[in-house]
Amino acid sequence: MLQLFLKGLYRGSISFGILLIISLSYKLQGQSDDSSVYFFYGLIAFFLGVTSVIYQIEQWSFLKQIFAHYMAMLITVFPTLLLSGFYPLDSFKDVFDVYLQFNKVGIILFLTSYFISYFFSRKNSNNSTSI
Repeated sequence: MLQLFLKGLYRGSISFGILLIISLSYKLQGQSDDSSVYFFYGLIAFFLGVTSVIYQIEQWSFLKQIFAHYMAMLITVFPTLLLSGFYPLDSFKDVFDVYLQFNKVGIILFLTSYFISYFFSRKNSNNSTSI
């Protein structure tokens, strides 16, 4: 389990490191707004990288993996979006709208990833049976 965590930490750190360098370069050029955008993208990429290993825990069912990943995103990415300043947060409705968008994007990304993975696994299984 520790190896999976370290693998996720490595994945997330690479993404964060690249986006942090971009963020710092914008900051040094005096473009603070662009700098903060890349910083927050880096944080989100870090969280995605760290939690990507959830799907490699073979002892867990796919449903448990999905739930664990969603909860991890809810306690990391969602607050990051709220703190980023990307969205107006003048009322509870604004926060709820961000929550809805968070879920919509999450569903789209999940389904896209799932179908890409499904088609590649089918293609690989078809290639291995024809040899």
